[in-house]
Amino acid sequence: MLASLIVTTYNRPDALGAVLAGLLAQDDRGFELLVADDGSRDDTRALVEHVARDAPVRIAHVWQEDRGFRAGAARNRAAAQAKGEYLVFLDGDCVPRRDFVARHRRLAERGWMVAGNRILLSQSFTGEVLDGRLPIHRWDLAQWRAARARAAINRTAPLHHLPLGPLRKIGSRRWQRVRTCNLGIWVDDFRAVNGFDEAFEGWGFEDSDLAVRLLNRGVRRKLGAFATGVLHLWHREHDRAREGQNWQRLQQRIGSGESRASRGLEQYA
Repeated sequence: MLASLIVTTYNRPDALGAVLAGLLAQDDRGFELLVADDGSRDDTRALVEHVARDAPVRIAHVWQEDRGFRAGAARNRAAAQAKGEYLVFLDGDCVPRRDFVARHRRLAERGWMVAGNRILLSQSFTGEVLDGRLPIHRWDLAQWRAARARAAINRTAPLHHLPLGPLRKIGSRRWQRVRTCNLGIWVDDFRAVNGFDEAFEGWGFEDSDLAVRLLNRGVRRKLGAFATGVLHLWHREHDRAREGQNWQRLQQRIGSGESRASRGLEQYA
């Protein structure tokens, strides 16, 4: 099974570089990588092209014009070019550890999406990581425990690996905690709901809306906790001017029972 990793980015090539380093160090290389660029400057394109030259996997840079926060549209454009059977969404400031792809592959199951979790890095520690180009994707538990002891990260629990078994399917009909910073979906399911609804512009709830529509379609939520945790670099909060409007749109979706986006993936087919 070829996995298509879709990494969203916007004008943060230092963070994206750390994410790409983590992806190129994966134990499982049965994937392609599509950078879903929401209108970054040319330095991001230059970075992606430089990394792609010697990469052992296919890397594509999928750019769209900068017209404000349109992460859903950027992901749709990239997903339209994906060649894999399985999509894994990752943000361009979330560094994966070396077994990230392998663990998503193990958890992939027809009829289910896999919602992973994250560890938050502090502002100062994020600066250390990026300025020093620290290979945190290779760090062991002892190093992370030391980081937690100095409050450089918020927790260590997601770093531990637990089988969980049937516990992963508890709350399978809940849309909460599904975030596109760490999410696995079968491409057939993504197409069936027409991808992200691009009516969600500005920060907020486009990933929740996707989860709701997948659930309405019959796809269930599987927990990726204690398996796929990523390392989320600190960033300033996005402009949340449209948060309230997007929340209301999400509530309408929940009440409607709809599964297909009104303006989504199919426009790029």
